[in-house]
Amino acid sequence: MNTTDIRLSPDPDMAGSYAAMQRAGRSAEDLAIRTNTAIITKIDGKMVRLTAEEIIKRREAASNTSEAPEK
Repeated sequence: MNTTDIRLSPDPDMAGSYAAMQRAGRSAEDLAIRTNTAIITKIDGKMVRLTAEEIIKRREAASNTSEAPEK
């Protein structure tokens, strides 16, 4: 199995495919939220079913951890 980070590829199309996959995943989550359905994804190597509510909670948690602390 090739473990080289695809973002480091000398081929610009291959390197850009990582960001495209991220956008596609985000789009699938957006659709699941809009239609109140679940998605199947892989988290830490394990197949997981995420409901729209769980997706929203994960996004909120991620945005809370990425906020800069007040000075």
